[in-house]
Amino acid sequence: MSSPDLQPSSQEHGNPRLARLGVGEKAGFAIGDFGFNLYWTCIASFLAVFYTDVFGLPAAIAGTLLLVTKLIDAVTDPLMGAIADRTRSRWGKFRPYLLFAGLPMAAASVLTFTTPDLDETGKIIYAYITYSAMMLGYTLLSTPYASLSGVMTAHPQERNTLISWRFIAAFVGMTCVNKYTLPLVEWLGRGDEQLGWQLTMTVYGAIACVIFAVTFFTTRERIVPSPVQKTRPLDDIQDLLRNRPWLILVGLQMVIMLTITLRGGSSYYYLMYYVERPELISNYLAVQALALAAGAAITPLLTRYVDKARLIVILMAVVGTLSLVFYFVPKDAVWLMFTLNILISLALGPKSPLAWSMFADCADYTEWRSGRRATAMTFSAATFSMKLGGAMGSAVMLWVLAGIGYVAREAQSDASQTGIALLQTAIPGAFALLAAAVASFYPLNNARLARIQEELGTRSAAGQADLLTSPDTATGAVAAGGKPPLSDPQAGPAAS
Repeated sequence: MSSPDLQPSSQEHGNPRLARLGVGEKAGFAIGDFGFNLYWTCIASFLAVFYTDVFGLPAAIAGTLLLVTKLIDAVTDPLMGAIADRTRSRWGKFRPYLLFAGLPMAAASVLTFTTPDLDETGKIIYAYITYSAMMLGYTLLSTPYASLSGVMTAHPQERNTLISWRFIAAFVGMTCVNKYTLPLVEWLGRGDEQLGWQLTMTVYGAIACVIFAVTFFTTRERIVPSPVQKTRPLDDIQDLLRNRPWLILVGLQMVIMLTITLRGGSSYYYLMYYVERPELISNYLAVQALALAAGAAITPLLTRYVDKARLIVILMAVVGTLSLVFYFVPKDAVWLMFTLNILISLALGPKSPLAWSMFADCADYTEWRSGRRATAMTFSAATFSMKLGGAMGSAVMLWVLAGIGYVAREAQSDASQTGIALLQTAIPGAFALLAAAVASFYPLNNARLARIQEELGTRSAAGQADLLTSPDTATGAVAAGGKPPLSDPQAGPAAS
């Protein structure tokens, strides 16, 4: 059972790491994130609302729940990364999980969006258990899937394109979920919201299982560690903690996801209770996701002219500025709300393909610097920082709602309305400006990455990666033959 080459890939200068991917393989990989967004968008856009307005939890308790459960991810995400990096199968390291973990994930999501007939304490316990199970299932799938992009090709522009395709599919999925979820809940539930949510997640879970199988059958893993590489998970963690670009990127991913989740999660409250136009919710969220998709689509074009880190600095500064302006939009200026929503989302769109491409670069950097490759461990931190940032965004939103006296299904006070407006505008704007500041410290530019790929290709062609020396030294191993890595890009301008 091997995946077909829908279009044979080519190599640059005889380096198999630099394979160019066919359209079929790119599309097969990309559609996987459509499947993930059947879950992730429900979590980001609707889980807080589900817990407060359908499930029946107080806002403060729901916010704490969403954040506390991330403590489990702090253990399971790196553990899954270590397991995936050490998986051996005829299908590769990462692809098998897409085939076998889809059904447990679907079941956990249905249980999470099921409202049991319990008292408040029972519901809290049930919510902790089921949401934790859902996030565990997400980890089993998302860490290998994200890691797959790091081993399909190391060609810089091809990798940018692949991940851009991924996030176009992701934002299309987000558009569909934001546009159709609430109508689907109403239609399937026939007036029973609790049943509607349960059946909606059943439909989404079935679709996601099919999509993950498609990704499994249409992709290939090309970049593999040295066959003689034998490392402990602790070695992988130590390598990452010495990887300055990776550390900066983890913080950046978390702050940006906090920004995105605050915007997406508060949209329902903003339009329902501040603008008092609930009929706009689906369209507002849909155009938001379409603009994100458009931003992702133009990412490969933008990266031809601007380094990834510098591009993130520019875009997040635009997001922050426009979000602050958004706060001053009058309640009746719906056209201006939609316009700013589209512009902010368009600027946010490239964030995801840029960040995930940069994580793949960090995996290459670790291999170049230490002689060891731990792709899934590198990406496990990406998924953890994404989930932690998302949970922090939801938690901050719900804690603010609790602090301003939010009461579900009732008219809100002036203070409550002001707080809701801030959650949609100025607060995520402030975090966006923080993200721009963090991104300015990222040290890997295009020139440095090209030098790293050139040396890794030379090592691979010569078989030097099989003969690493001093694997546990503070600076990592060097390739056999005594040739050390190029000047460390972490050193700053002198490495250029």
